[in-house]
This record gives sequence, structure tokens and C-alpha cells, in this order.
Amino acid sequence: MRALLLLLLLPASAAAQQITPAFTQGSMSATTVTSQTINEVVAHEVMGAATSTWSGQNVAPSTDITDSTATWDVVTAGDPWQLEITTRAAGIVETIDITRDITTDSTTNSLSVFSQ
Repeated sequence: MRALLLLLLLPASAAAQQITPAFTQGSMSATTVTSQTINEVVAHEVMGAATSTWSGQNVAPSTDITDSTATWDVVTAGDPWQLEITTRAAGIVETIDITRDITTDSTTNSLSVFSQ
């Protein structure tokens, strides 16, 4: 009984098996197809300061032109005159919105040839 127990505790030896491939040559091909889409949105705002300008012919300011109630006088009475006043409040002057989709498609073909 002791001898049987001793035999069970001893490690068994392993033998390597030789593997012989069943092929001598071959090939493998693969095709990979990918597609990528990028959705891009660009929102751009141009800001401007408050401005007030004037131009004209045969006119002159009779009060401080920085005052919103400025008055104007004709320089030479009876002659033609022209006055142009441009004002703009501070804030957004221009808004630019761009939306675009960029799509990229790719196909990769590969071939592997092997022999022994």
C-alpha cells in the first residue's frame, strides 16, 4: 500500500509530441473598409465698439457732437448742404455660422503568401 502511495506522489514525465503541418503553402487575403464622418460647426461672432461719425458739406456742429442731442448749423445760408450721421451701438457686428460634414472612406486590401 505504501509503495502505491509513493508512486502516486512521484511526478509523471511528459513527452513532447511532434506536430507536422498539413499544408506546404498557402495564402490569405483580407479587405478592411472604414468610413469616418466628422460633423463640424463653427460659430463666429465679430464684436464692435460703439461709433458715431458724421460727414457733410456746408454744415458744422453747433453743440458738442458727443452729445446725442447735437445740433447742426448751415455754414452758408442759401447754398446746398448735406449731412450724414452714422451711429452704431456696441455689440455684435457680424455673425458667421459654418456647418460642414467631412466624410472619409478607406479600403485596404492585403495579401499574405506563406510556405514551408
